[in-house]
Amino acid sequence: MDPEELVERARDSIPSAYAPYSGYYVGAALLSADGTVYTGCNVENANYSNSLHAEEVAVGKAVNDGVQDFDAIAVSSAARDGVTPCGMCRQTLAEFCDGAFEVHCDTEDGVRTYTLDTLLPDTISAAHLDTETETEDTR
Repeated sequence: MDPEELVERARDSIPSAYAPYSGYYVGAALLSADGTVYTGCNVENANYSNSLHAEEVAVGKAVNDGVQDFDAIAVSSAARDGVTPCGMCRQTLAEFCDGAFEVHCDTEDGVRTYTLDTLLPDTISAAHLDTETETEDTR
């Protein structure tokens, strides 16, 4: 899927956003390796810290479906101001994606593309954790 098409999918999810406090509506479209697109929108909460970002919602939907291999994400705001994922969302993406992962951002002048490495150099990864700790899910 080309970046413009993925950005269009992100734009399509903006009307579903719930942003009564900031008025800043965001949509995201996450492209999985198998070609499936998972969309998300921001969901605000009156205490802000409980708010969900569009990128997190898209990742959560994909992971809930058992998908953890992604090729790209597109992010758009109603303002079409070139919004990029925030630091928290960048770290969430880094959990599943390598540095070459593409992030397409919607601007008034078209699509601007970054790599995750550009947006989040020297990310925190599983390699930074205690290697003696088992990482397999034991639930």
